[in-house]
Amino acid sequence: MCYHTALIAAPKQLSLRFDRKADLIQEFRPSYHVSAFSHAEYPIVTTDEEIQFLRWGLIPFWTDTLEDAIAIRNRTINARSETIFSKPSFREPIRRKRCLVPASGFFDWRHEGEHKVPYYITVHDRPIIAFAGLFDCWHNKELDEYVGTYSIITTRANEMMRYIHNTNFRMPVILRPEDEQRWLDPELSEKEISELLKPYPDKTMAGNIIDNDFIRKSPYDPSILGAAIPG
Repeated sequence: MCYHTALIAAPKQLSLRFDRKADLIQEFRPSYHVSAFSHAEYPIVTTDEEIQFLRWGLIPFWTDTLEDAIAIRNRTINARSETIFSKPSFREPIRRKRCLVPASGFFDWRHEGEHKVPYYITVHDRPIIAFAGLFDCWHNKELDEYVGTYSIITTRANEMMRYIHNTNFRMPVILRPEDEQRWLDPELSEKEISELLKPYPDKTMAGNIIDNDFIRKSPYDPSILGAAIPG
C-alpha cells in the first residue's frame, strides 16, 4: 500500500513542474516524511489553474456526520485499482475527479521474519513524480465548511516492489510523464482510465534502506533520507 511519502519541493518548484499557480500553497514546507494518518494539508494538482491543498484520506461527498467522516478517512487513504469502479467511495471520483499527487518518493517495509526493514523508493531522473489520485469535496454541515480530500491509487507490485512489499505485493500507481495530463482529462472512458492503472517499470526505480526511527523524526529532518543505503 502507500501510507508514507516524501515531497522535497518548494511551492515554486511544484508550480514549474506542473505548470500551475502556487498561490494557495505558499505555506507548504518541503517534507522528508508525510504520513497519511496526519491528514495534513498537501499540494494536489487538478484541472484547476491553482495547485490546491487537500487532505489525505478521501471523505465521499455523501458522508453525513463529522463522526462518519473521521471514521472513513483512514479507510480511504488508498484505492485499489481492481475495485475502484465499484466501491461506493471511489466510483464517482474515479470517473470525474482525478488528480495528481506530487511526491519525491515513498516509503515501504520489507518483512524479514519478525523484523520490518524500511525502504525509501524513488524513480531515476525524476525528482518529482506524480501518483494517480482521486479527490472529493465533503460539506461539514456542523461547521458549514467544505473539506477537500484525496486518495492514492494502488496496483499490483512490479518485480522490485514485490521484493520490498513482500506481504500484499502492492505499489502506488506512478504515472509516466506523458500520461499525467491525460489522467486529468474528465472525458476519459473507463477503459482508458484502467489502461493507466499499471505498475511502473521497476528498471527505472530504486529502493534504499533507511533507519527504522524515521517515523519518530520531524518531517522536516533531512536525516530521514541521509542514511539511505542501496537495498
